[in-house]
Amino acid sequence: MKIRISTIGFLLLLASCGGPRPNFGNYGAPTNLTCVPYAREVSGIELSGDAWEWWGEAAGVYPRAHSPEVGAVLVMAPHGSMTDGHLAVVTALRDARTIEVTQSNWLPHRIEHDQPVIDVSAANDWTSVRVWYEPVQEMGSTVYPAYGFILPR
Repeated sequence: MKIRISTIGFLLLLASCGGPRPNFGNYGAPTNLTCVPYAREVSGIELSGDAWEWWGEAAGVYPRAHSPEVGAVLVMAPHGSMTDGHLAVVTALRDARTIEVTQSNWLPHRIEHDQPVIDVSAANDWTSVRVWYEPVQEMGSTVYPAYGFILPR
């Protein structure tokens, strides 16, 4: 079976492959650290493994909570292309549903400070969050599942 692509279809296909890629160099600070070693360094919480594994590893070692505290690590579950989950360290509490975090690699190879994260969970337990997306200067539309917060000792 042969597939025929019209001239317009071919040009659209070609244009979609060669479109501009976002330049994240204008945001945050450059880094080679992923979120795991960065969160470990900033929080002092000594866990290992992928980001999503921290929640289970913290059981019985560090206190865990479903409400934020400054210095705590927000542990996000794998979701879509974010297969390893994500870690972010709480830097400020704005209100019951809004915090600020410092994080590495939310934007590729960048460290971002004081980025808003909002709780959109029905139970106000921080199990569903939306994260600020600096390139568009607004909250991202994706809702990410989260396990909760690991508190420093």
